[in-house]
Amino acid sequence: MPLNIDWQQILLHWMNLAILAGGLYFLFYKPVRQFMEKREAHYQQLDRQAEEKLEQAGQMKAAAEAKLAAVEDEAHEVRAKAQAAAQQAAGAQLEQAGKQAKQIVDKARAEAEQHRERALRESQRELRELAAQAARKLASTPGTDPFDYFLDLTEGGEKHEGS
Repeated sequence: MPLNIDWQQILLHWMNLAILAGGLYFLFYKPVRQFMEKREAHYQQLDRQAEEKLEQAGQMKAAAEAKLAAVEDEAHEVRAKAQAAAQQAAGAQLEQAGKQAKQIVDKARAEAEQHRERALRESQRELRELAAQAARKLASTPGTDPFDYFLDLTEGGEKHEGS
């Protein structure tokens, strides 16, 4: 053996390697492969569950949006009805206020007319009294012409030309 190579030793090493590889294959490869397959199946199951939950969440979101839209439509209708009722009530109140204002104005006009008539009656009565007093004074003054006396009184007490 020129290089000190022993073919028997090489063959034994190869057999030891084959036995070791086979033993390790049965001891480690299969369990590790089974563990990896279980792990992959577990993650695939988690992915399916996540997709199902996302789909459910999407359905729930769509249902919630539909309910929200229905509620918004209902709120809009209620708001429109309330606004119409408020406008109707405001119109009725405005009409009632107009009627009350007309009544107040009519009453004020009637009272003003009554005051005017009373003032006219009082002024006419006072004028009659003044005329009666003037006539009595004129009639009670002897020897003078009542017309001249009247003119004298109206001119501020100066004697008139005719007297």
